[in-house]
Amino acid sequence: MKEPKVSEVKKYLNALVKLNKKYVTAERLSKVVGIYPEIINENLSYFEPTLMMDPEFNLMELIPTLKKFVIEKEEAKNNTLVKRPPINKKQYEQYESVSDFIYKRMTFTGGLLDRNVVLSDTDLRILKKLISEEQARRKNAKK
Repeated sequence: MKEPKVSEVKKYLNALVKLNKKYVTAERLSKVVGIYPEIINENLSYFEPTLMMDPEFNLMELIPTLKKFVIEKEEAKNNTLVKRPPINKKQYEQYESVSDFIYKRMTFTGGLLDRNVVLSDTDLRILKKLISEEQARRKNAKK
């Protein structure tokens, strides 16, 4: 069984909580959500495998499991987002142009290009900023 999408599980969970019934089948939930009961059973069978065989299964029993699933997925999503420190003006204003950046960061002392230089993420963002400024200058010069 494939894992259901978090948005689908949230939709089912919200509908189950709003129903305020003691006993809710996939048939009743389908009328509220607007999705066929077979699809609901297929999606929720990830949490309860016997759901596909029992059409009269009480979906209210799945509420704690669904809540736990949604919380875990949202926490995992929030943990994967890593904030990059922003590039400040000092970092990219120390270079006059793209060629100056290349000369200062990617050459030997004699001015020969070092092909083995590996730029960090910060260096790449600085280079990107310098390139966009250069393009803006050229565009304004044409006008």
